[in-house]
Amino acid sequence: MPRPGSDMRHRSRSHPSAITRRDVLRLGGLSVAGLMLPDLLRARAAALATALPASRAFGRARSVIMIYLHGGPAQQETWDPKPEGAYPERGEFGAIATSVPGVRFGELLPKSARIMDKVAVIRSLTHSNANHVQASLPAMTGRHHPPGTEARGDFPPSPTDFPAVGAVLDRIRPREQMPTWVQVGPVMTRMNGTVLHGQSPGFLGFAHAPLLIDQDLTPDRVVVESVAQDRGVPSTRLESRRTLLETFDDERRALDQVATVRTFDLYQQRALDLLTASTVARAFDLASEPAAVRESYGCNTFGQSCLLARRLAEAGVPMISVHYCRRPPGWDTHGRHFTDMKQSLCPTLDTAFSSLVNELDQRGILDSTLVWVNCEFGRTPHVNKSAGRDHWPWVYSQILAGGGIARGVCLGASDSIAAHPTRDPHDPSDLIATVYHLLGISPDTVINDQVGRPLNLIQGARIDGLLA
Repeated sequence: MPRPGSDMRHRSRSHPSAITRRDVLRLGGLSVAGLMLPDLLRARAAALATALPASRAFGRARSVIMIYLHGGPAQQETWDPKPEGAYPERGEFGAIATSVPGVRFGELLPKSARIMDKVAVIRSLTHSNANHVQASLPAMTGRHHPPGTEARGDFPPSPTDFPAVGAVLDRIRPREQMPTWVQVGPVMTRMNGTVLHGQSPGFLGFAHAPLLIDQDLTPDRVVVESVAQDRGVPSTRLESRRTLLETFDDERRALDQVATVRTFDLYQQRALDLLTASTVARAFDLASEPAAVRESYGCNTFGQSCLLARRLAEAGVPMISVHYCRRPPGWDTHGRHFTDMKQSLCPTLDTAFSSLVNELDQRGILDSTLVWVNCEFGRTPHVNKSAGRDHWPWVYSQILAGGGIARGVCLGASDSIAAHPTRDPHDPSDLIATVYHLLGISPDTVINDQVGRPLNLIQGARIDGLLA
């Protein structure tokens, strides 16, 4: 049996201008996010000077909500149970019928089982890299590291890495009034602090990074800080900021010499436009949701992240990444596997995922919104001495819904202990190719890397069996 991967268990300069950073913050009344946003806008404009034209749209997905289960969920306890398999490989839980005859889910996912007729499951994803950090790259970009890289273990991502789907969309289909790519949840890292590969814009550069939302979303009157107006500034002063910007011309070059403060220029004005736009304010106003709706997603940050993702998709944001688990253990259940799956992981996922799919369907936008529960790999057939399952990339499962995905489809199969595919094996690059297809991006699309070399965007082959 191939060796599962192992975890590591470790991890004021004066301003030359008369206007200080404190003065700028006081006069402008801008949040930290407001100061960072112009940097993104400025860099994006420079990058778009060489951007490729948008591909011909032929897909059905207007938005993608990618839910990433950091650590890797066990296929045996989720979408590919083996109740007739040998014990202890089959695990402690049984299987339940779904709304599609002949398809069963793990018993810890009863709400998801009831919506199987709205979703598709693939049970035969497979690759050979059992390292979390590295395996996340193909999961989110469709590109693998070169053979032999797994021996390096955990190492930081590189600015030359292939870009995530959200960054690609921001390059070829940038939005003006709404962000193109929003990340809800933390930048995912390992216990030793190493950042998972595949979350970044890679060689496309900082201009195409996501708008980051990383905060507690559970309060009744939650305010999304990344796009919030300064709570202490009256609304009448928001418009006066535009006049204030015009008075800063003499100071702009001096301000730009400080790394933590950027110029109040065209990009600051565009940032203000974004922060004050009513469409943006409405999309991020999670507190306006009825209490019953918020409760239906689960009174936890992951559930509320999925609800916010629904609002953003409804407002037309093309890519929303929802990250489940800041750091291990999360879904990386080397110990207490059955306890954690039963008490927290599966119920939280089951509630939020089923509510998201149902609401999108009820609102008439499921067919144009792809919901994709992603991960780097699955878990071992065997149960270790700590009552856990270890890393297993040789077969694993994922679930998708909407955006042109067929309803009620179960594609592929694994053997009696969920160790290897027995039908329709697919690499994660094939799934990424399918996502791009659903977004209407041509398989022959080319993007340029940081030195201008043309690269094929898509390496895998779309999975036709998943398509409506």
